[in-house]
Amino acid sequence: MSAPFSQAAEDEGAPGEHHQRALTESLRRAPISRAERAPLGAARGCWPEGLVFRQLWEPVSCTFTYLLADADCGEGLLVDPVRETAARDVALARDLGLTLRWGVNTHCHADHVTGTAEVRRLLRESDAAAPFQSVISRASGAKADRLVDDNEKITFGRFSLSVLSTPGHTDGCVSLFFDDANLVMTGDALLVRGCGRTDFQAGDSRLLYRSVHDRLFSLPPHTIVYPAHDYKGHTSSTVGEELRLNPRLGDGKTVDDFCAIMDGLKLPYPKQIDASLPLNMVCGVQESD
Repeated sequence: MSAPFSQAAEDEGAPGEHHQRALTESLRRAPISRAERAPLGAARGCWPEGLVFRQLWEPVSCTFTYLLADADCGEGLLVDPVRETAARDVALARDLGLTLRWGVNTHCHADHVTGTAEVRRLLRESDAAAPFQSVISRASGAKADRLVDDNEKITFGRFSLSVLSTPGHTDGCVSLFFDDANLVMTGDALLVRGCGRTDFQAGDSRLLYRSVHDRLFSLPPHTIVYPAHDYKGHTSSTVGEELRLNPRLGDGKTVDDFCAIMDGLKLPYPKQIDASLPLNMVCGVQESD
């Protein structure tokens, strides 16, 4: 993690307390109506009317969480929620009058604990019948309420995400393509000018190269890329940009070039993996949950 982001995390104080206060405040406000939700839809001209899309940030692990919803019916989902910011995500959904249906993990993370279990706990404090369910790929070997396979659809309201199998960072990585909005959430498979490491969790550099080139770089070049992490202050890119400018996977790099780059990284052992991985194999569920 770069120094500015580390300092920013320290300057924020205790994020858990801040997000819990936000959740408490949201519970005091009356839910907004369907008519009030409508203007919360697409902020970009090419996005479908009624789409709610938010990119959210967790500063310690530099993780992006994504909130997507259909403003017409209020049904939504979270992609890659983080335990420490689960209260923030639930508060935002409540502020926008949304019902969270799914918590989707793009892979079994090693740098933070997934927020799916905490989101469900918070939702069921006020509604024991809350429909929220955790989702992860079947290939990950992890447990979840729903296991998905390549090309499966995850539906929220009238919209849906297509599951694209993109292993290589781990053996269970998926990306989530949203054709209606011309965007793809790539997890750790493809980052802005980078990619996830391949030296643990059954990582495979050759497999990651094939996944990115066959499944992601084959998408239309104007497709917006939304990664699971960023360490340099970027928030998004496009398929065309990464194909041309990504120093590991783009710019004409061959698979042998890529493998040599990844072999030469010599990255340190992930600090959070021993604590995070066992919980993430059960989608963050503690034994008492």
